[in-house]
Amino acid sequence: MQMSDQRVAIVTGANKGLGLAIAENFVNEGKKVVFVIRNKENLEQTKQRFQPEVVEEQMMFIQLDVSSINGIKEAVNQVLNQWGRIDILVNNAGIRFETPIEEINEEEWDQVLSVNLKSTFFFSQAVIPAMKERGWGRIINLSSFGGQAGPLTSGAHYSASKAGQIALSKSFARSLAADGITVNAVAPASVRTPEMDKMDPDKLAQMIETIPLKRVGEPQEVADLVSYLASDSGGFTTGATFDINGGRLMR
Repeated sequence: MQMSDQRVAIVTGANKGLGLAIAENFVNEGKKVVFVIRNKENLEQTKQRFQPEVVEEQMMFIQLDVSSINGIKEAVNQVLNQWGRIDILVNNAGIRFETPIEEINEEEWDQVLSVNLKSTFFFSQAVIPAMKERGWGRIINLSSFGGQAGPLTSGAHYSASKAGQIALSKSFARSLAADGITVNAVAPASVRTPEMDKMDPDKLAQMIETIPLKRVGEPQEVADLVSYLASDSGGFTTGATFDINGGRLMR
């Protein structure tokens, strides 16, 4: 087991979009970063983005379906065995369907809630002992506009899972505050992701017109917000939900 002064961050769903931007930010800040990715091919492609010496020194890649509780426990043990600490967890992995309410079946409901919500709870639960041992920790849950205001395009099960993440953030924040562990949620909307790049240009233009700032957000803007919450400077912020949506939802 190696122990160093470098903070160790786990990012789930780290192969594209927001997860990749967040993980890359952490790498650039000098943290050790665990990329949790479900698909082996995506994992290998993500690894190729980085110089081999950076991969060797700062990075770990774990192939994992985050809906597996045993898999989560094994991943956490793997990180602790290799690096001896876990300081930051970003629960970003998620799936989304646009199925109408009348057509959502039990299998799809369970799939969405398992990946988006169950994994948030059990991954957070699994890292608590390591964070408590050091008296310092940061858990950041990637929720969504849909978890606050209902879906723009996604299904009801997606919105329910994202609302659940916000509630879990508050529950964990209250429970862990005395241990020096902060827990917050980030709720993006209209941020450029690979899915957005597939949108019809006319529909994208119409969507941008509904955003007060008249543009979409960039993954780097979300990554910078997460980096703040994961830093020492974010130590007096817990149980909060941070909107990053260009003004679509103002509270």
